[in-house]
Amino acid sequence: MDEQARRAERFEEHRPRLRGVAYRMLGSLHEADDAVQEAWLRFSRTDTGGIENLGGWLTTVTGRLCLDMLRSRSSRSEEPLEWHVPDPVVSPADGADPEQEALLAESVGLALYVVLETLAPAERLAFVLHDTFAVPFEEIGAILGRSPNAAKQLASRARRRVRAAETTPDADLADLAGQRAAVDAFFAAARRGDLVALVAALDPDVTLRADAGAGGLSALVGGAAQVAGRAMMFARPEARVHPVLVNGAAGVVVTVDGRPVSVMAFTVAGGRITAIDALGDPARLASLRLPHFPS
Repeated sequence: MDEQARRAERFEEHRPRLRGVAYRMLGSLHEADDAVQEAWLRFSRTDTGGIENLGGWLTTVTGRLCLDMLRSRSSRSEEPLEWHVPDPVVSPADGADPEQEALLAESVGLALYVVLETLAPAERLAFVLHDTFAVPFEEIGAILGRSPNAAKQLASRARRRVRAAETTPDADLADLAGQRAAVDAFFAAARRGDLVALVAALDPDVTLRADAGAGGLSALVGGAAQVAGRAMMFARPEARVHPVLVNGAAGVVVTVDGRPVSVMAFTVAGGRITAIDALGDPARLASLRLPHFPS
């Protein structure tokens, strides 16, 4: 085996972790793959003889690349004014495959990624690398060009914002059966046109974030009555609802004539739905790796 082949083999051992880092940082599967590919190119051109911790070195390189991509994204203001839902990772209802499990790192639901989108690039990097991937603040500070204490403060600030958004506390993330029961009750009520039952399935402070893409009808809706009313308004008799996992939590793919028209992720707490994140952007849906659904 030649040197380049050995390098490629060593890199592949770390690819799942690096892709998980990049996805957490960027919220985009395509951009995450771009960042990991660029990390490979840098690794392939670097003398790594003196690197004692290759995994740590590659994580640092990937984190720095993602930070640059986030800063470039912010400077170009390329996100639409409407609500943006990150790329979901969609798995069959019976579980994610090993590649997807490595990508998700842990089952936290899509709602956390929505909150991460609101963080400043430096905050997001400090929080993701430390809280999810246990990168020391000394290394995070080196990436950011700041002191370890400053990196720790950034992570702490991000952590407070995540907790304030209530994406994970009290959410029934480990109870898939309970999540699925709440989601099934929601759609059963919508099919019957039962507004009272719809409201009962929702937390009073539920939030619906809908991303329809450029030119679509994106929205941020709050309150059980408003969200239930929107669900009734957009109920389509020809639509089929397919149970799936979205970022490790209960979700659905909605199809019409076998064509995906929406991916919906749900956050459930206390048996009620507290958040719905819906992606209906046709271009982004076409780029996702979705399970096969019959027409």
